[in-house]
Amino acid sequence: MNKIREDSPEYLEKKRFFDSLMTVYGRKTVLEALQDSSTFIYRLHLAKSNKTASILDEIIELAKSKGAEIVFHDRQALSRISKNANQDQGVAADLQLRGYALYDEFLSKSHSQKNYTLLALDGVQNPQNLGMIIRSACAGNIDGILLPQKGNAQIDPLVIKASAGTVFRAPLLRCKDLAHALIDFKKNGALVCALSSHATKELKKFSPDAPCIYVLGNESEGISTEIFNLCNEKICIPMNNGVESLNVAVTAALIAFK
Repeated sequence: MNKIREDSPEYLEKKRFFDSLMTVYGRKTVLEALQDSSTFIYRLHLAKSNKTASILDEIIELAKSKGAEIVFHDRQALSRISKNANQDQGVAADLQLRGYALYDEFLSKSHSQKNYTLLALDGVQNPQNLGMIIRSACAGNIDGILLPQKGNAQIDPLVIKASAGTVFRAPLLRCKDLAHALIDFKKNGALVCALSSHATKELKKFSPDAPCIYVLGNESEGISTEIFNLCNEKICIPMNNGVESLNVAVTAALIAFK
């Protein structure tokens, strides 16, 4: 059998497709995802050891109606797919979501948008915070969320619950490395903004005349030094009554509805 070269167009196209998929797990989570009309399911993964249950019957019927491939695995193989053997409940699904894409795809289309506003997440590790950020971005005036593959909370049932299901239609832009992605955006004319208590520009008075990316940092340590040094704007949210900072999800909501 001929092996596909890793630099061949065929391989790269296939890799981009699989990189565009989001894997979710857990019976209720998968069921809710399949009930959303906007989701396309590529493959449903089930444990061979699953016992008969009405929720599994419903999941299988929905997956079939959406044209999904259904694959049965032993428990060890399924745990490698879900990456959470303790909580997958014998079910995982590979989904292709309408707002879930690689960041360079957004960049290639951004020339048609004069200005856009993105959030970039640099080490947001609390699943509830991530879910609430996604919910605010989806409801507000945010065109995308730059979400690195590592360093942030992963999309799991807690994130999906905190997002109130908006994760299935939110504009999530995946990147392997946030610094590299931000450099690419800057090369294409975007401003990269850090929220800093030491800044003199106030968020409510900041009206950029170019595409803008607001970076949200880790819950305890804030924005990493590497990412902070890439930012070409520093913005503050004035605080009263001795309050030093806001929860990262609250900050995201203020930006989304600015």
